[in-house]
Amino acid sequence: MITNKKKFFSEIIKALIKLIIAGILIGVLKQYDLIIAILLLLKITYNIYTEIIKPKSNKNWLLLVGMLLTAFGGIVGETWGVKSGYWEYHEVTRELPLWLPFAWILAFHYLYKVERNLIPLLTNQSQKNKIILAIVLALILPAFGEVITIYLGVWTYYWPYQLLGVPLYAFICLVFVHMLVYTLLHFICKKYNINDLVFN
Repeated sequence: MITNKKKFFSEIIKALIKLIIAGILIGVLKQYDLIIAILLLLKITYNIYTEIIKPKSNKNWLLLVGMLLTAFGGIVGETWGVKSGYWEYHEVTRELPLWLPFAWILAFHYLYKVERNLIPLLTNQSQKNKIILAIVLALILPAFGEVITIYLGVWTYYWPYQLLGVPLYAFICLVFVHMLVYTLLHFICKKYNINDLVFN
């Protein structure tokens, strides 16, 4: 199923290291949500410049659409979850930290890049295998990042049935948001004949 296992696992390790760095950064600076927001916004600006603005051709506008859709879905979910008492952010003066929409934007970009790097390593790059890869990554990677920030005191879930502080419902919600955005982008690609390795 995987053409180059060494490269595949190397990509996974790189992805996990990035998550660990991001999780520690947010955990250490949790009380300074404006500083985190500025740092994440700088990273988003860099990503948009390198992948959309700078290229002379093949500007990846789909990436921007995915980022905005994920940020919207994420903030709707965050607002609902915090107001309903399902989770709570600590050491900030507001219900939702300023960095949250930027974290959702980067979560989309992060998963997209991981998938874009892993799909060429699949022996069979069928739609079914791409969907399975997307679901597995959306199930594991965001939750791994959450475990780090939860243990560093950034927030607490109050839902039951938890694994390392992350409840079953959160796993389901993360996969749902990710796959909903992916489905929308798949149909956009189909309708407008956009060629994208991840969504076609």
